[in-house]
Amino acid sequence: MAMAIFTSFWILLLAANLSGGRAQTVQMDSTKSGFVGAQVELRCLFVNSNPPVKISQVTWQKFLNGTKQNVAIANPTMGVSVLPPFKERVAFKQPAVRHRTPSLEDTTITFSNLRLSDEAAYICEYTTFPAGNRENMVNLTVFAQPVTRLTLTAPIIVARPQKHRMTVATCVSANGKPPSVITWETRLKGEATFQETHNANGTVTVHSSYTVVPTREAHKQKLTCTVTYRKEKITESVVLNVQYEPEVFIEGFDGNWYLNRQNVQLTCMADANPPVTVYQWRLLNGSLPNVEIRNNSLFFKGPVTYDLAGTYVCDATNSVGTRSGQVEVNVTEYPNNPPPGGRDNPQEQQNPGAAIGGAVGGVALLGVAAGLLFIFLRRRQHTFKGDYSTKKHAFGNGYSKAGAGGAPPHPALPKSPQYPDDSDDEKKPPQISGPATFEGGERDSEDTKRPYFTVEEAERREYDGRTLSFQYEPDAEIADDMVSQTDGSVISKKEWYV
Repeated sequence: MAMAIFTSFWILLLAANLSGGRAQTVQMDSTKSGFVGAQVELRCLFVNSNPPVKISQVTWQKFLNGTKQNVAIANPTMGVSVLPPFKERVAFKQPAVRHRTPSLEDTTITFSNLRLSDEAAYICEYTTFPAGNRENMVNLTVFAQPVTRLTLTAPIIVARPQKHRMTVATCVSANGKPPSVITWETRLKGEATFQETHNANGTVTVHSSYTVVPTREAHKQKLTCTVTYRKEKITESVVLNVQYEPEVFIEGFDGNWYLNRQNVQLTCMADANPPVTVYQWRLLNGSLPNVEIRNNSLFFKGPVTYDLAGTYVCDATNSVGTRSGQVEVNVTEYPNNPPPGGRDNPQEQQNPGAAIGGAVGGVALLGVAAGLLFIFLRRRQHTFKGDYSTKKHAFGNGYSKAGAGGAPPHPALPKSPQYPDDSDDEKKPPQISGPATFEGGERDSEDTKRPYFTVEEAERREYDGRTLSFQYEPDAEIADDMVSQTDGSVISKKEWYV
């Protein structure tokens, strides 16, 4: 009975010791990373039990594709051993481990000058007594910083008339791990192509080309390549140097070349890269008149004549090619807008301030004239609207608007007219065709047709015994219509007023 109890006690004690051994753990990071050429630490800590177990040895191993490879070994009696190819790049971090100490709880190692081939899983294994082996694992990832470059396909790009697309720049992100992302930033209207190449060491090279149609507008345009690697952005820029033929236009003809105008000229302007080296002038369907050519300008000697009219052409040439510009010159007899004071000022543009001032002055003058015209029309409604220059008779009795005082009185008519005894026909009284007709064959026929005559006509006439005239008092209605004037004349109200 006593023996059975003693045996059970030792079994329980051994079980307790065994359970305490299983409590030992190895602490490590699950993942670590570093760049090629850099240094990284792989942490490994042993958490012992109480009472502690004895650590016999610590072994670091590289686990890749199902195969284990020893990297470094630490033994409290034999010391430290680092195996090739890690001998020059791997070391235990704690000095005590390197100096043969039984304290092996911290066996962290450092990796220097990382290589892409170092990427793998690493196992830290503890050998203990009597608990046995304890281990853990960390995954090491090695990144490769890419090398980025942006280059022009050619230092000089030539724009051709064919308008073909061509590659003007390439952007490369070489040997990166993971691969980069390339984007382009520019105002050019081009297209980008992309290509990835997977290298044997696990890196990736990204290649991108930018194609565009070289034109005059593409010259001096900025082209930027942006490489995004993980969270980092790398940018590089180039400026295009596009050579193109001259773009030609002619200045100097303002549409106002008139006869005898002085100092006229034409200037050939050209936008070109490289600059124009040769300018040539010619006249279509003719020869140039009396001119002087200086650089890119054509100076006309003497006054403008009709001989200067025509189509002038300027040919501009650079190393890329030759382009032409032309202008049609017309000559008029008189200027379209004569210069102030009659003096020619052919090449000067009119002062904008003077033009504005003239316009304002003209508007003000028109406003004053309109005001005076309005006042005149308003006053005219209450004044005489007849004709003052010609005074007509108001009645057919020989009186004029000048009044009775302006003409001599007619002789008085006898109560019984006396007729000579010449003939019976002459004894008959004359036929009177109107209310006041004068008798006599010597009078003009026109007088017999008019019921009135002017004062001037009355003054030139001589009254004799043969003159027959009628005098009568005007009707009251007609008399009320008359208005006496300061000069003695009488004028009808209907003729004077509205």
